[in-house]
Amino acid sequence: MTSPTYPRINGHGHLLPDPGNIPRFMRDKKLFWIDDDKRFMRQGDWSRPVTDNAFFLDGKLEWLDKHHIQHEVLLTLSQLYANGVNRQDALDMVRFQNDFHAEVQETYPDRFTCGFVVQPLYIEDSLAEIERAVEKLNLKMLCLPTHYIDEEGQWETTAHERLAPIYELASRYRLAVDIHPYDAPRMIKLRDQNWRFHLIWMCAQTADYHHFYTLKNMGDRYPGIRICLAHGNQYGQVNLGRRQRGYEGRPDLFKDMAEPKISVGHPNVFFDSIVHDVWSFELMVKRSGTAQIVAGLDNPYPLGEIDHNDCYPGTVLDDAVYHKVITEAERQDIWGSNVERWLGKEIL
Repeated sequence: MTSPTYPRINGHGHLLPDPGNIPRFMRDKKLFWIDDDKRFMRQGDWSRPVTDNAFFLDGKLEWLDKHHIQHEVLLTLSQLYANGVNRQDALDMVRFQNDFHAEVQETYPDRFTCGFVVQPLYIEDSLAEIERAVEKLNLKMLCLPTHYIDEEGQWETTAHERLAPIYELASRYRLAVDIHPYDAPRMIKLRDQNWRFHLIWMCAQTADYHHFYTLKNMGDRYPGIRICLAHGNQYGQVNLGRRQRGYEGRPDLFKDMAEPKISVGHPNVFFDSIVHDVWSFELMVKRSGTAQIVAGLDNPYPLGEIDHNDCYPGTVLDDAVYHKVITEAERQDIWGSNVERWLGKEIL
């Protein structure tokens, strides 16, 4: 990889707080914490190794400089979506996450644009937190999980009509919205082996969200929102024909809903580039056009484009240029102006 001659924005990154900055109640209640030696992040009986120093701020800044990335969009931690958590704990969790991100963005405004999170089960709290995050914390990107546990204890997509007040307020504030999957092991009753939930089921979760978002024509109903579907909505790209055929073959199941194909290339629906192979990327280009794709690395997680074997930040985009899937100018737009359009502001 040679040093790029154009500025680059990573539209999909993550950052952990230092262990000592996580409130004691989160460790005591097993909501989320990080070992003092920074080797594992934990939640309840779940744990995951911290595989890179770039999970933390100093290491992150070094990593960005090393790879000539001038700006990064930080998505909220999926572990802090607070699914299935009681109201007060959920509010405390999301406030901690949002305050943490607000401090990072305020300290390094040239390096980071940070997202904020709400727990959709608690609508009134969510609306108040959106207002606080935008008005007081200056955060302009809402991060939502693809699914949440509803008032009946059932998993439901966050494209549900019950969440209309959240989308209405987000549209009023003209927010960017990132949609990210999580909690697949709790939703899918299969053994947790060979990373199946990250490699298979998380992609299915995103496709499920997109299925309902488009059927309900939410892109047009909430014109102030610009959503970005994480991991390229990889399964949703390949499933369009089946969804369209289902709509045509069983119209009784889709009364008063929009047909899937009319959502293709919607100017307010973006996809990040982290799909891991150039031919999946080519399908995304053919489906939605390069204007709706933003650079995304999912760093520093090991499934991201990080320094590992033949993978490095921007691998798929470089492969796409090499195989003439996109032009050099389109690659630069994906790294730059497309991310800025999704966020609704000029960064570089």
